[in-house]
Amino acid sequence: MGHSAGLRAGTRYAFSRGFKNHGAIPLSTYLRNYKVGDIVDVVANGAVQKGMPHKDFHGKTGVIYNVTKSAVGVILYKQVGNRYIEKRVNLRVEHVNHSRSRDEFLQRVKDNAAKRRAAKAEGKSVQLKRQPVQPRNARTVTMKDNIPETITPIPYDTHI
Repeated sequence: MGHSAGLRAGTRYAFSRGFKNHGAIPLSTYLRNYKVGDIVDVVANGAVQKGMPHKDFHGKTGVIYNVTKSAVGVILYKQVGNRYIEKRVNLRVEHVNHSRSRDEFLQRVKDNAAKRRAAKAEGKSVQLKRQPVQPRNARTVTMKDNIPETITPIPYDTHI
């Protein structure tokens, strides 16, 4: 039997709507403001076939370079062989969401700036580098007032 290699081949689950997520698209999708330079996640919405991304771009994160009335232009990177090629795709707003990938980084920048200001006011130096999680401290288990318990299974009894 042949294998179809069409434009939407292999997208049975990628383009399907989520559980309890069918029906009308919320108005908040259309009321979001997008600006040039915003970082967005491309996630195809199967309910809207117009302006849909190719399956290669589903789940990718890119940067907006153009904004129109009902669509945005997004710069994405696609792996071709051993290199990444910049692709510019135009997508309707139903297929993009603001990315949360930089939120933690931006919050860390703000926290570091506040720590730096506080340290400068006190005339101290501050360590801003993140440290990996260190091993837990050693503990000693004492046997005093802590007698061991022997646990055995209860034999199965068929009598009532």
